[in-house]
Amino acid sequence: MRIKQTFLPLWLLLVIGLLAQTALSQQPSQQPKVMAVDAIGITVSDMDRTVDFYSNVLSFKKVLDIVVEGEGYEELLGLPDLRIRFVRMQIGDEFISLIQYIEPSDGKPIPVDSRSNDLWFQHFAIVVSDMDKAYQHVNKHKVSQISTSPQTLPKSNKPAAGIRAFKFKDPDSHPLELLWFPPGKGDPRWHRPTDKLFLGIDHTAIGVNDTEASLRFYRDLLGMNVLGGSLNIGTEQDNLDNVSGAKVRITSLRPSANIPGIEFLEYVSPENGRPIPSEIKANDIVHWQTILIVDDVEMAEEWLRNRKVRFVSDQVSTLPNGKLGYKNGIKVFDPDGHAILIVEK
Repeated sequence: MRIKQTFLPLWLLLVIGLLAQTALSQQPSQQPKVMAVDAIGITVSDMDRTVDFYSNVLSFKKVLDIVVEGEGYEELLGLPDLRIRFVRMQIGDEFISLIQYIEPSDGKPIPVDSRSNDLWFQHFAIVVSDMDKAYQHVNKHKVSQISTSPQTLPKSNKPAAGIRAFKFKDPDSHPLELLWFPPGKGDPRWHRPTDKLFLGIDHTAIGVNDTEASLRFYRDLLGMNVLGGSLNIGTEQDNLDNVSGAKVRITSLRPSANIPGIEFLEYVSPENGRPIPSEIKANDIVHWQTILIVDDVEMAEEWLRNRKVRFVSDQVSTLPNGKLGYKNGIKVFDPDGHAILIVEK
């Protein structure tokens, strides 16, 4: 039996092809998922002084100290003709990245009237095994205090009840926090038997204007997990932040690797916290950058550009020789203007 072949008209084949091509082009790129907060990065004015502070006052260990320059770093950090000294320091299993800009070297200092409710506020929390001993230790080194003294969060704040905290500043006035968890609170690693006083970094905290907007960025776009939250209010919070009438909505998020995480600080009151100035550059001392690890930076770039995230990097930057421990990266801003480096190992 002979089967009659049927051929589609050429115009119809062209239409089908165009429709198929359009459908493929409109498929959403795959959502990136943050695997870990690799480090919390801060810009410093005097590297030797800063390394001495974190080593001798807070028991960090220097694990990398290099000078880098070149196009890849310029694209990533958003500054031309740069030359930087990069120091990576470790406490427990966590890291901070210190950057001193040799060129350009005219970065602006942190405003002297900075307050905890200003949106450029960011700190990281160092967990201690004994708050009273830790407080005595940092006071021996005459640190600049934000808090009046260590504060114990009250029983009325059930999610945070019994947690003790104290805020102070490093030599460039970057805010820092000491944190102690009572039994049953915090990650299990903070309750392991140890003879160490300073244990590691639990989280970095950032000022946010709108918790829901920040969740859409960190949770919905970057795949971080919401761990919990609390509403902190009362004398203890006032004394901790050195802000009168503080009422703070706190939301904690964790990546796949769990610690350190990112914490939102939304000040319900006082409401007059100032936004991050648009003219802040990476060499300004007020500049922080949280370094997030994903498994595919190019996929992350496509995903975030399609969703109108604000970029610093024009394209994925390839970092020569892997000196910083990363193959490539991009730099973006979150909804409030906090800088985020998204990198691939």
